[in-house]
Amino acid sequence: MIVTTTIYEPSKALIKFCDMDEWTVIVVGDKKTPHESYKNLNCIYFHPDQQKDKYPKLSEAIGWNNIQRRNLGFVEAYHLGADLIATVDDDNIPYDNWGDEIYVGQEIEIDYYHSENGFFDPLSITKRNDLWHRGYPLQLVHNKNDVIFKGKTKRKVLVQADLWDGDPDIDATCRLTMKPIVKYDEIIKPFCSEQISPFNSQNTILHRDVIPYYMVLPFVGRMDDIWGGYILQKKFINCVIYNKSTVYQERNIQDLVTNLENEVFGYRNTINFINDEFQLPAKTQKAFDEYMKCFH
Repeated sequence: MIVTTTIYEPSKALIKFCDMDEWTVIVVGDKKTPHESYKNLNCIYFHPDQQKDKYPKLSEAIGWNNIQRRNLGFVEAYHLGADLIATVDDDNIPYDNWGDEIYVGQEIEIDYYHSENGFFDPLSITKRNDLWHRGYPLQLVHNKNDVIFKGKTKRKVLVQADLWDGDPDIDATCRLTMKPIVKYDEIIKPFCSEQISPFNSQNTILHRDVIPYYMVLPFVGRMDDIWGGYILQKKFINCVIYNKSTVYQERNIQDLVTNLENEVFGYRNTINFINDEFQLPAKTQKAFDEYMKCFH
């Protein structure tokens, strides 16, 4: 199943995802979403009223008018029996090869890398290693590209984060200063690290086993999906791989300075959070607790 949330009319990306025969799309509505526009789309439209009825405590803990409503779609997909749950954004247009190379649930032999500073940035091995992934510790950017290819390793894949062309989901400082439009046209094979590394919720496939432990966290700014990924990696060690671009992002209109302001929380706290020296805010932890209860 594919899960997303939106406050807009059906986008080019969403229509294309909904046209995929082998996947069922769950669109999680919000109060601002034009609900009627989704009646004739080939998807499960999860109306806000249904969300409140089925998962009232989680719905209340997350609040409205935010991307974290997506979590209710994860819970719904899990209870509908999905083995694979893809989380996508409504402005990421899938290429025709989207879904062709999915390794989630398999054990594969894979290239792996080691970062000299202890935290791996997946963009560090690409031709655009002048950029860095949103949620990578800003204090370590200066030597993030000091990585060593370590050869092959076997990995049971529970999370596959595919890359993204276009206006990418990188750190706000990058986007403000460089305004890149990227094309990862080099031949990228699946790769990983034995170190913790960021992945986002815009073009990522997760195994159902990890879903109860992965949340797009509310009330932590733009660290929501990133910190959720760090929590998952502590529970399931060495389970993440990265692969080539399978979407083109035509980014919805955003205020880049506001994005930067919402990432400062991560600039201050990400390293300490990864090192277990910073706890989630109380209302975030409450929402995460309610989320996990939905699976029992």
